[in-house]
Amino acid sequence: QVQLVESGGGSVQAGGSLRLSCAASGGFFRINEMGWYRQPTGKQRELVAGVTSGGDTNYADSVKGRFTIFRDNPKNTVDLQMDSLKPEDTAVYYCKMTISTWSREDFWGQGTQVTVSS
Repeated sequence: QVQLVESGGGSVQAGGSLRLSCAASGGFFRINEMGWYRQPTGKQRELVAGVTSGGDTNYADSVKGRFTIFRDNPKNTVDLQMDSLKPEDTAVYYCKMTISTWSREDFWGQGTQVTVSS
């Protein structure tokens, strides 16, 4: 059974940095897209950054130049390096992977809280 486990997150002051990591385990053939999403309290979940199997990346306008997504195919991991953090980056962050098992499915991590204080 496929499982995504996140690590990292926590509390930091504005201007600081954090790194999130997400690792996939279980039986599967291929990981397609990987991405990070976030959901501030009382708001909808939104895409932060994504990376394709070919290494193409995309970012939300609000994080361009500050966040970087890293994909490690042999380790089945995706990291999100977050620099120059702002209070508005405060949210629960979720990783998502589109994985081919016997079908193509989306899997989500359990979520990790990131809190940025001013």
